[in-house]
Amino acid sequence: MAGPGLSSQAAAERLEQYGPNCLPKPARLSFIRLFILQFKSAFIYVLLAAFIACLLLGQILNAIFIFAVLMLNAIIGTVQEYSAQQAADALSKMVPSQTKVIRDGHPKMVDSLILVPGDYILLSNGDRIGADIKIEQHNQFKVDESALTGESVAVNKTDLAFAGTLVTHGRAEGEVIATGARTQIGQIADLVRQGGSAKPPLMQRIERFTLIIAIATLIIIALIFGLTLLRGADLSQVFLLGVALAVSAIPEGLPAAITVALAIGMKRMSQANVIVRKLVAVESLGSCTYIASDKTGTLTVNEMTISQISLLSGERYHVAGTGLTPTGLVHKHGHGVPVSTARDPELYRLALTGVLANEAHLSFEARQSHADQMHADGDGVDLAFLALGYKLNLEMDKAKQPPQEQLFAYESENQFSASINRIEGRSVISVKGAVEKLLTMCQLDAQQTQAILDETHWLARHGYRVLALASGEVSDPHHPLAGLDFLGLVAMSDPLREDAIEAVALCQQAQIKVAMITGDHPVTALALARQLKLANDQDGVITGEQLTQAQQQSLAEFDHLIASHRVFARVQPRQKMEITESLIRQGEFVAMTGDGVNDAPALKHAHVGIAMGLKGTDVARESADLVLTDDRFSSIVKGIIEGRIVYNNIRKVIYLLISTGAAELLLFILSVLFAQPIPLFPLQILWLNLVTNGVQDVALAFEPGEGHEIDQPPRRPSEPIFDRLMLERLIVSALWMGIVAFGLFSLVLAMGSSENDARNLTLMLMVLFENVHALNSRSERNSLLRMPVLSNPLLLFGIILAQGIHIGASYTPGLSQALGISPIGLGQWLMLLSAASTLLFIDEYHKRLWRQQHKPKVRQATADRQLE
Repeated sequence: MAGPGLSSQAAAERLEQYGPNCLPKPARLSFIRLFILQFKSAFIYVLLAAFIACLLLGQILNAIFIFAVLMLNAIIGTVQEYSAQQAADALSKMVPSQTKVIRDGHPKMVDSLILVPGDYILLSNGDRIGADIKIEQHNQFKVDESALTGESVAVNKTDLAFAGTLVTHGRAEGEVIATGARTQIGQIADLVRQGGSAKPPLMQRIERFTLIIAIATLIIIALIFGLTLLRGADLSQVFLLGVALAVSAIPEGLPAAITVALAIGMKRMSQANVIVRKLVAVESLGSCTYIASDKTGTLTVNEMTISQISLLSGERYHVAGTGLTPTGLVHKHGHGVPVSTARDPELYRLALTGVLANEAHLSFEARQSHADQMHADGDGVDLAFLALGYKLNLEMDKAKQPPQEQLFAYESENQFSASINRIEGRSVISVKGAVEKLLTMCQLDAQQTQAILDETHWLARHGYRVLALASGEVSDPHHPLAGLDFLGLVAMSDPLREDAIEAVALCQQAQIKVAMITGDHPVTALALARQLKLANDQDGVITGEQLTQAQQQSLAEFDHLIASHRVFARVQPRQKMEITESLIRQGEFVAMTGDGVNDAPALKHAHVGIAMGLKGTDVARESADLVLTDDRFSSIVKGIIEGRIVYNNIRKVIYLLISTGAAELLLFILSVLFAQPIPLFPLQILWLNLVTNGVQDVALAFEPGEGHEIDQPPRRPSEPIFDRLMLERLIVSALWMGIVAFGLFSLVLAMGSSENDARNLTLMLMVLFENVHALNSRSERNSLLRMPVLSNPLLLFGIILAQGIHIGASYTPGLSQALGISPIGLGQWLMLLSAASTLLFIDEYHKRLWRQQHKPKVRQATADRQLE
């Protein structure tokens, strides 16, 4: 009978049949294809029309300016999108490079890429499994599947084991049953590739905004065309006027200004430990109305931690610190003074038992940096007992511990592990394991047994995993596990990160809904949800099975279940994605956080995916838009604040550009209505929009936060960029600038000056209006007089630079002729500055009126949102 495994020839034939053991690469758009797609928007169509019109009319300089804007736009978008095409690629990193198999009758190491169904794999502690296998033989075999399932505790595996999971204990052998795309990881990779990411909130709003601007511009141009043609104007002049109108209406500097605002937000987020992988995600986080968070490794540390100790005597102890860090004091319940094992021999005996009955390794290497280098190997439960030993200052050097005579390794059938050590000339056995199992090994009366069971049930109801410890002198070598002393109970869990409770509270303060989604047990999920104030009882926890039942009834029932709950347990990877899609259907802007392979589909399909950077898997990081470098949930809150600042700054930039563009448009409309010459040529308007205003709008993107961003309610998903406040301000400022500019242009012509002189002074007035208006744009509601003058020094520099560029251009041969401008006297400049400064008083008066009229409504709207 042939032994297990394949021959090299059979393996080669199957490799030809099944293909390499890797995940299919996602389809990528070429750089050229992406570049072409950048021209698919209403905003670009209008600019293209203006570009073609300039060429037809022989306006080469105008065409060059517009062409430069189009190219800059396309290049920025192409580079961003090309760099973002990495989502599913990193799944292949979950497959290790080498695996031990039996080939040609003997074991050998092979590249995991050439594993095929039928291969016989040999696994041991520390191996990452290279394919899905059916287990044939196993010895104390445990696997960490948290990356796939979200289960925080390593599980015993006796039947199947999956690619990408990690062996934490024991050994196993098995036959490969699936490779590549047919593995569990492959199925998750398929979910990641299905469909696309939700369109970012900013892009949705910008698209709606540009479509409105484009339609309005075309309508106005058509009306002006008709009016001028009816008057019998020269056709070339009509086309020139149309180009000028299009150029004035379209905010050409907006794409670059938005990119700068996002880049600044990206830098500020990196200082808050948030790395941005997709630039537009900077604002997406600030727009989110709902955070759906994975539990294991995101809200929790993903390291089993002993939190409480209950001795047989009834004494309880609280153990501080989370994870495997050696810091954290142990206090007796009700006392603030740290305990000492020297003064508490029962506690010392329990802790020593946990350290001796142990197969893991945990050590810390002192480094010159602030943090020690940790070396951890073994089962999470064993590691938790070693961490407790460090906290109680036990001797943790294996060489200095009592010599071991015999080891009883943990087996799932036995439900305990034990070690016999030589202590002071006696053979002492140390045992830890399931409570019910250890009760049969110890000498206890009925009252003690009942007290232990009551304490066990109380701890279990609070979400703890409970283990018992016992020890005793070995009197009969043939029956060492009898007549032992029961020492106590240890309660352990995967605890919340220290900042999680406060961070969730801050999210709720910002009126952002928070939900916990986990593959873990409902009891564990409920215990953590209570601490986070997400649920109070078991009815507040929905399981994956309940989600499936609701989905079978109807989509509406499924959506209702999602909307009415905040805690989801025993959830599969596909269900995490379906929860995200349900929330998006219901109008939420969703941020999803996670660290495992099982989180990748939901991270990809959310509006913004947030992955853990320190302990997250490669696939989670590559599927996400943002990565937390410190794995702290509180960093999300900092990112939300920065995202809101970015969006506010984008609104300020849009307001500055659109209001000045609307003023230019009004200037043209009034000139046509009153049969005046063209007040500004297209090139002069491009100069205003791209050069003088371009310097200022970029500087405006550097505005710091105005404070209280965390107290603002999230914007409604349907809320447009132009809300009532911005629309009011735009109309007031555009009317004032347009009317004053037209008045100046008409007055200069009436006084007998040439058209060129009138355009020269009008152009300077518009530049000064832009300078003053940049200051007005610093805040939508707050008075400029109450804002720190130097909080954004770049804006002040930008205003001076914009004015300097324009004045310098009037003295520069060639450029002055192309723009049709010339130097003006100091007296004229001061007169124009005085006229432009009136805009400051107009805007301040409007802000004051708005604050008086709308402040009570703002408070009521906030209160209504809180009630919701």
